[in-house]
Amino acid sequence: MSTGNMRRAQLVTPFGVGAMSVLVDGTSVITAGLDHWYDVDNPDTLKIDEYQAHDWRLEARLKVAEFRLPPDYRYKGAGNDPRNVGLTVPVLRFPRWSFCMYCKRLEKSPLTLQTRMFCPDPSHTSKGKKGPRMAQVPFVAICARGHLDDFPFNEWVHRSHTPSCSGQLYLTSRGGGGLEGQIVECRKCNKERSLRGITEGGRGDGSSGERTVLTDQLVSRDEPYNCPGSRPWLGQGAAPGTCGEPIRGALRAAGNVYFPKVESSIYLPRKEGAVSAEVHALLKQPAVEVAMKFVHRFVGAQATADMLRENLESALAAELVTPLSHEDLLAGYRDRFGIGEDQPEAEEEGETELLTGSDEWRYPEFQHIREKPKDALLSASDPGLDSALTSHLGRVRSVDVLRETRALRGFTRVRDDALRLSAGKQMLRRKSLVPAQDWLPAYVVKGEGIFFELDAERLAAWEKRAEIQHRATMITDRYGEVAASRGLQKRVLIPRFVLLHTLAHLVINELVFACGYSSASLRERLYVSDAPGREMAGLLIYTAAGDSEGTMGGLVRMARPGNLRSVFSSALGDAQWCSTDPVCMDAGEKGQGPQSCNLAACHGCALLPETSCEEFNRFLDRGLVVGTFADRSIGFFSDASFS
Repeated sequence: MSTGNMRRAQLVTPFGVGAMSVLVDGTSVITAGLDHWYDVDNPDTLKIDEYQAHDWRLEARLKVAEFRLPPDYRYKGAGNDPRNVGLTVPVLRFPRWSFCMYCKRLEKSPLTLQTRMFCPDPSHTSKGKKGPRMAQVPFVAICARGHLDDFPFNEWVHRSHTPSCSGQLYLTSRGGGGLEGQIVECRKCNKERSLRGITEGGRGDGSSGERTVLTDQLVSRDEPYNCPGSRPWLGQGAAPGTCGEPIRGALRAAGNVYFPKVESSIYLPRKEGAVSAEVHALLKQPAVEVAMKFVHRFVGAQATADMLRENLESALAAELVTPLSHEDLLAGYRDRFGIGEDQPEAEEEGETELLTGSDEWRYPEFQHIREKPKDALLSASDPGLDSALTSHLGRVRSVDVLRETRALRGFTRVRDDALRLSAGKQMLRRKSLVPAQDWLPAYVVKGEGIFFELDAERLAAWEKRAEIQHRATMITDRYGEVAASRGLQKRVLIPRFVLLHTLAHLVINELVFACGYSSASLRERLYVSDAPGREMAGLLIYTAAGDSEGTMGGLVRMARPGNLRSVFSSALGDAQWCSTDPVCMDAGEKGQGPQSCNLAACHGCALLPETSCEEFNRFLDRGLVVGTFADRSIGFFSDASFS
């Protein structure tokens, strides 16, 4: 089987553990579980320290000891360290069913097949030639608990949980634009059945829960065909009795097959300025991590600078350690292991394990950035605020340096629903690890950004207006309908959230033209809360890519008073009239966009690449930013004059 190239970040999302992707030769594969990552025959050829990463807040939130970067493939020679050469992330062939595009024959292969599959039908091989290459079927079966299985063609066509017929199956097409034209045939018993409706599902009546066509109609509703609990990315097949959820068919490339759960964190220093840039650079070296862990294991908080210096000098060249003072060494050690500082409260079992407390999680970031931190990994300054912006903005910060860690903690299928931390981790590997050894895949990007905060007094007065509350309630009600029909958690969308979210999209679209960034390289981070004592109304727009495009100073320059005024003037001016208006503004009254959860917002005015948006382009409304045609006064920036 040929191999495929993929960026390291893509192995966290969107092609992380349990996700399917297509190799260059057209083979569909599924990314294997974490048990198989960094798997080598000889431990001496592995230098795992090079892949370790740390973020003390995110480690505590996700209950892990560290994060690991996906391995990057290194060729042998060319001055490379022989350790970690040839390291790859394993994948398995899935789905296992394949069909011949000529004779339509279906064949099932093992997960571990590493060669191309050719049709064995006698009509192709009668002259001693190899048959044509078979293509994998586009159908799989999924359940809401994250399981994935091959579509049960044999059971479906024979209408039985345990069919006795062992005849050859064929997948033919008889025209038509939908699945009703796809027919499964068994030519031994002359049975056939259309695939019509296999992807359909919905809420059941009363206590019956979710119902699906595949579960209810493979045999009958009285004999449901439920999920057998297969986890092919972990090499685990059907295990009857382990799941029992309704199962549905899906196209393998459909959007509901894989929803990665990614937690992100902006690095915050435990004590601002305590760790110098030189120590941060030293801490990145794998040998330093080993030496510090050794000291922490045997001495803990009682470690002295002399102990650290002695262990570090034995692991590194002395000239790298000598220039550092005792205070620098102790500060780096304490920052790494959180000694002498309050640890973040661990998530308790139960509802808090759903990690839904984004307000509490982001509030420390909000505080740090607005207070102009000066640290090697988080630095912000006050560029000043143009007088024309002071009526609407309360604070602007130029974030010169930031570091973000994004970690995969699990995934869901069928619905993008809440996922408990423990359940998510169980989907990533066969056997759970103790917290002291546990790790999750992650990647780290270093970049820059602009942070601004709305004027608190003006925002409070604006939010009290009944017509403002009404528009936000419209979005809340529409999402509530979707949540009820799909079994999702309900949310309350407050006006400041819709306002800041839409403003972020408008400003990012303007920055694309103003300073040459691609829209996919910019990202929003919302700081929104009306909880007493934790009020937030801030927005961070930052570089989302870890390449040179994210560190050229473009966003920092745009935070300067004159530049930011120009950006706001153009962004709000363009928002007054969408290229699809009046349709966009009028359609918004009835809902549009994903799940009909947008008001006045479409691809012509406010939508972004989904990698840039925290909410998958939902919960947007230009009306709350610049007003509507019927009432221009309801926009927060309706009376702004930045030109």
